[in-house]
Amino acid sequence: MENTRIPVKFWPLIAAASPVLVPVLGLRNIKFEKTRNEVERTNKKRIAEARKLELPELDRFELKSLVEWKTRPGFERSAGVSYVFNTDRGSLLFDIGFGEEQETLAKNAKKLGFSLDDVDAVAISHLHLDHFGGMKASRSKTMSIPASLSKGNGKPCYLPEDAKAPGFDERIVAKPTHLAGGIYSTGPLCRSLFLLGLCEEQSIIAKIKDKGIVLFTGCVHPTIQVILDMVKKLTDDPIYAIGGGLHFPVTTGRGNKGGIQLQMLFGTGKPPWERITENDQGAAIEAINAAAPKRVLLSAHDTCDSALARFDKELDADVEVIEAGGIYDL
Repeated sequence: MENTRIPVKFWPLIAAASPVLVPVLGLRNIKFEKTRNEVERTNKKRIAEARKLELPELDRFELKSLVEWKTRPGFERSAGVSYVFNTDRGSLLFDIGFGEEQETLAKNAKKLGFSLDDVDAVAISHLHLDHFGGMKASRSKTMSIPASLSKGNGKPCYLPEDAKAPGFDERIVAKPTHLAGGIYSTGPLCRSLFLLGLCEEQSIIAKIKDKGIVLFTGCVHPTIQVILDMVKKLTDDPIYAIGGGLHFPVTTGRGNKGGIQLQMLFGTGKPPWERITENDQGAAIEAINAAAPKRVLLSAHDTCDSALARFDKELDADVEVIEAGGIYDL
């Protein structure tokens, strides 16, 4: 039986609410389709206007995973993301998972001996709860980071759209730009999400000496195809590694509540009556293989085990799944 995104026990309630629910969803779908067309034009314009970046060659590029769904022994898991990137030129904290809303970031950071004093800046991929500090943070557009990680002390916090980051120097990223440690933002690219509205998301890129470009994403809501189009516009160097979330909850989601497959309903770029399909994943695999990375480091926070297995089987690269507590030398 195909996995249902909403448990059967809720179906009578949905049926009872259908006289109101159906017209509301119909009106929302009209707005969704209009916004989706606008988003396509916006992304094309941003990519067309992008200029080549003078990326410095890095001798060292290390990923330290603070928050992930898969874990090393002794670390806690969460359906969120928080990574630290260390280079020979500096360091960057990329996303903060559920922030103060869960203990995962604080506990894993303590186990790894990490604090905000260790980085030059913070960058947020997008303002969803699993990257920006929880539900309250996402709704209020105000970042929520555990106090145990030390204070921002006026360090830069690079945001893909207008938002607050108390204790930090808030910097809104409007186009490709340097963040810290020789690491650059692709600039924001957008996606119309049926239940969540317009999502602006930035990814990060850097150039490793004698290897090529590394690209790390949060959730690739704009799609990996669009993000790769931007990267190709920003640099002529070959792509060496791709990492982060690809958002493929094909058969199930992570962090479900009450049996409801939240990731299969939210953030897919499709109406709730449509699923992410095997064909969608196949198109992403084709795009990644066309980019020809040597390594792919997958996030399990938004991609189900069956999709992870398919990526491992069909990608023409050395594939591994990122684990909280793991340190990866690229």
